[in-house]
Amino acid sequence: MKKIISVLLAVLLCISMAGCSAGNENETSGKEKYTASFLDLFDTASTIIAYDTSQEDFDKHYEQFHNELEKYDHLYDIYNAYEGITNLYQVNKLAGKSPVKVDSEIIDLLKFSKYAYELTNGNTNVCFGTVLELWHNEREKAKENPDGAKVPDKDALIDANKHTDIDDLVIDEENSTVFFKDSEMKLDVGAVAKGYAVSKVAKWANDELWTSAAISIGGNVATFGYKNDDSSTLWKIGIENPDTTKDDYLLKVDITDLSVVTSGDYQRYFTVNGVKYCHIINPDTLSSSNYMASVSVITDSSALGDALSTALFNMPIDEGVELVNSMDGVEAVWVDKDYNKTFSTGFEGYIGE
Repeated sequence: MKKIISVLLAVLLCISMAGCSAGNENETSGKEKYTASFLDLFDTASTIIAYDTSQEDFDKHYEQFHNELEKYDHLYDIYNAYEGITNLYQVNKLAGKSPVKVDSEIIDLLKFSKYAYELTNGNTNVCFGTVLELWHNEREKAKENPDGAKVPDKDALIDANKHTDIDDLVIDEENSTVFFKDSEMKLDVGAVAKGYAVSKVAKWANDELWTSAAISIGGNVATFGYKNDDSSTLWKIGIENPDTTKDDYLLKVDITDLSVVTSGDYQRYFTVNGVKYCHIINPDTLSSSNYMASVSVITDSSALGDALSTALFNMPIDEGVELVNSMDGVEAVWVDKDYNKTFSTGFEGYIGE
């Protein structure tokens, strides 16, 4: 419980707006700052900070926001089934036998995932599920029995990797179906689902609920409008320091209408014989990625930021810098295992005090 509380506090502090649920009224807009935090979606600690006209209105809007995000959480869940919907859990169970009819939001996510695969040269692959499942299972066992923790068998990993070809994922947009040409393939959308959901829900919330908000779902932070709802003050986002012995942020960035997404080796991991194995698995080595301690990406799409942060974590830093610097509207900061920082060409322009 202490760990959950500390993670939730870190999320709240990450958007540098922690405090009571309602802040001082903005004299220009007549709106106040309200905050809500929750732990029940996407298996992570989350916080929404928004400017609204009253506590009653915020509570109503927050419930709508939570319901919308819950829709994506359920659709993209690979571990649980839900009554009344066909989600990715059922796709993994059935799509190797025959095409499975799914919601358009699943079709859109998987189309984006294929784009992300091409963009990152395979370093973000939602069809890597058979390999990731082996690591997930050992990580879960390690929670229950840390002294008995072990890494997956190498031969089992090699065999699992035979079933990760994204070309075996068949998306039929016209009929809204998904089919696996390889019956043993499994999807794992952990590298894209949160970011994709945050992108969709942030746009919806900006259209329907609030003119100014900061949304943090785990390592995915999306902003729109301005802090204080006054059309001048940028949101100040604290990027978590991967050096967990330090209390301060790695740095803070000033943004609006942008997202900051971080992948780090401190987020989910387990230890075997003194060696830390994080949850991000390199497709070349089939083992925990060890190039970086963290990578943070700034872009206008949390979906793209999520896919890129995973891919960049899996790449040598020179390759990652070359990729980011070739893209418009994308910046990144890399932190290596010695906690040295490397910036893309325009990242430092966002750094605030």
